[in-house]
Amino acid sequence: MTATRWLKNNYINDQSDPDDSRFEEILLSSVEGAKPAEENEEEFPIEADSSVTLPQTLPILPLRGLVVYPQTLVPLTIGQPRSIRLVDDVVSGNRMIGLVTAKNPELENPNPEDLYSIGTVGMVHRLFRAQDGTIRLLVQGLTRFKVLEFTQTEPYLQATVEKLPEETVEGLEIDALARNVRDQFEHIADMIPSIPRELVASISAIEDPLQTVYTIANFQRMELADAQDILEIDSVNEKLRKLVTILTRESEVLELGQKIQNEARSEIDKMQREYFLREQLKAIQKELGEADEQAADVEEFKKKIESAHMPEEVHTQAQRELDRLSRLPTAAAEYGVIRTYLDWLVSLPWATNTEDNLDIAHARDVLDHDHYGLKDIKERILEFLAVRKLRMERKDQFAQTPSEDKIRHEREGVILCFVGPPGVGKTSLGQSIARAMGRKFIRISLGGVRDEAEIRGHRRTYIGAMPGRILQAIRRVESHNPVFMLDEIDKLAFDFHGDPASALLEVLDPEQNTEFRDNYLEVAYDLSQVMFITTANTLETVPGPLLDRMEVIELAGYTEGEKVQIAHNYLLPRQLRENGLRPDEVSFTDEGLQTLIRQFTREAGVRSLEREIGAVCRKLATLITESKPIKTKIDANAVHEYLGRARFIETEEILRRTAVPGVATGLAWTAVGGEILFIEAIAMPGGHGFTITGSIGKVMQESAQAALSYVRSRSDELAIDPHFFEKNDIHLHIPAGAQPKDGPSAGVTIATALVSLITKRLVRADVGMTGEITLVGQVLPIGGLKDKILAAHRAGLKTILLPRDNEPDLEDLPEDVRKSMTFIPVNTIDDVLANALVSPDASPKKTSRKTTKRSKKADAEDSAA
Repeated sequence: MTATRWLKNNYINDQSDPDDSRFEEILLSSVEGAKPAEENEEEFPIEADSSVTLPQTLPILPLRGLVVYPQTLVPLTIGQPRSIRLVDDVVSGNRMIGLVTAKNPELENPNPEDLYSIGTVGMVHRLFRAQDGTIRLLVQGLTRFKVLEFTQTEPYLQATVEKLPEETVEGLEIDALARNVRDQFEHIADMIPSIPRELVASISAIEDPLQTVYTIANFQRMELADAQDILEIDSVNEKLRKLVTILTRESEVLELGQKIQNEARSEIDKMQREYFLREQLKAIQKELGEADEQAADVEEFKKKIESAHMPEEVHTQAQRELDRLSRLPTAAAEYGVIRTYLDWLVSLPWATNTEDNLDIAHARDVLDHDHYGLKDIKERILEFLAVRKLRMERKDQFAQTPSEDKIRHEREGVILCFVGPPGVGKTSLGQSIARAMGRKFIRISLGGVRDEAEIRGHRRTYIGAMPGRILQAIRRVESHNPVFMLDEIDKLAFDFHGDPASALLEVLDPEQNTEFRDNYLEVAYDLSQVMFITTANTLETVPGPLLDRMEVIELAGYTEGEKVQIAHNYLLPRQLRENGLRPDEVSFTDEGLQTLIRQFTREAGVRSLEREIGAVCRKLATLITESKPIKTKIDANAVHEYLGRARFIETEEILRRTAVPGVATGLAWTAVGGEILFIEAIAMPGGHGFTITGSIGKVMQESAQAALSYVRSRSDELAIDPHFFEKNDIHLHIPAGAQPKDGPSAGVTIATALVSLITKRLVRADVGMTGEITLVGQVLPIGGLKDKILAAHRAGLKTILLPRDNEPDLEDLPEDVRKSMTFIPVNTIDDVLANALVSPDASPKKTSRKTTKRSKKADAEDSAA
């Protein structure tokens, strides 16, 4: 390919595409000196720019997407009527054309304002009129010019111009720049095979720096703005610097493209090589009589499918996928996807069960050995085993007809929900249930799970897809009927990924989970034989439809006596073993454990108690390793010696807080168990305002407003000054303000605190109360009574005021708690005030002063400790 043909194919003004082979012959003849071959061709001599006198006005030919430089030959195609008219007039005259580039190459007919102001004077060297009416030109660039003013726009553009010569400075710098430009272009030509070597050789022979710039810029691909900048720059040195920058960037882009191409080619070559090697390996194995990898996989899966005892639907699906696997080459991407899918199908325990141990006495012994108390839960497990045993023994008597078998299915599973504060043994109870029944145990935590695919799995179309957590756990446990614990079900979350709680509706419904369909497997898996157990700290965040599918069993906090027994039988032996102590080395007295429970922990469960026992054991282990004497019996004094001063003295706190009017002790329920709650009220001169603080919710705010309205409506009966509310503001505060609090059960406590404030009567320090109030003073029932009373018992309260409708709930309390406390059921606020307030004869100041002294003494003792 010659230089002119390369020029014609790669850098042509696109008024219309010069695809005519005849035009190529014209270009070739212009370089090789051939004569015109036909009558419609005209040839004119090439002029040197030094012999050309620039006229004052020039016809302007707009160019689209092309910049013409001086000292270059450029082919142009003319197709628009006004441009053809311009060429006809120019050819009949001095053959000079002003070649100016349009700023926007998309414009069909650019106006004067759409053109650059600097262009190149072109001399028409050869003209060819095509049969389609277009004109093909070969134009020689002579010199630069600047447009001063457009003098006409019709029939074509014409403007007054002035010549713009270049500024040339001789020296080593310009020679070095010119050589650098030539070397860069030669390097680019080596990476582009379509650039002819003749062109590179002719450019290398050019010595004039200006001609070097224009020749290379004419052939080099670049942005239109960069090409125009090279034309407009006056200094030859700056032209060379600009061209060096463009060529350097182009060189880097080409090198990077070659690198990418080579890497892709090498990857393709590698794949082809591996393909041929595999084919050769297959041929060799066939000659040796050995099965190839694919045949071995297919045969292995066939055996596993037959031995898995799958349901008919699953067996059909597995055979279909196995047939697809056998027809695919091992190098195919789909091969690995199908192989992984089959591996999941054959590894699930479709018919692998563990036999239930239906010995009721054995189950009772296991449950009693592992956990103290929890009577309701143990009875529920024993009931489940007893029913299952009866059904097994009387199976023939309850046989269904064939028609019933098609409609109904046997529900063997059960869904229990253990609700209670942390540390009461919900999670560990699941392991004991599995051991009692002789089943395998598996647990997953749902805390923070927010993606539905975590439960139901991902579609196989996704890369890295896998089944959900349910089937993953079933596969790990390798049993069709395990005890499956879903921990922290109340801490599920949901967002744009989906709602995992809704996905659990099918899992935890005995009517639906016989055909649980995971998105990955797409076949039914029977979960009805699984015994699901869920745990939660509160039911408030569990959706109603999900809660309806579970049998809720509440676990309240432990009493002090129960904690002592749990510590002796479970916590202490474990901590002694974990800290390297022998059972005969250390023992705790009941008094020592009671000190830990009362003064170092404040919880419904026993986790903090176990940590404190562990802290004492670590102190003893340190002393033993240092050969120092230790106390073998840990009593109250030893506990203080090893752990320091007490952290909680709730009885002293209650006495100190209730020593002034306007403070009442209430009972609250939280997700971590029951708590005592102080309600404080003060009065100040003002305009009957009512302020409530303490991070309380809307329900508790409404209870406070109801209590205030009731107290104001009963001013006469309560002997309240009728002008008190007009002269005073009341501020109601619930301490521990950083903890959110809400609910209606503090209504009676708020009303009592307000009456105590206004009447200056103290609230009894040993009384705790709970209940919702109405505007007419009735006391309504509340929830969480057992946890609240256990918290009051831990705090040392002796008398509890509770709604009369909650009186039957007292039967759920341990017997030692019922005997150690007095319970007064109330119907109205009047009943509450009668039992909660100190008689009017008592002196608040005297009681307050005495309590203050005792508080200072207690503080001094704490400080000394």
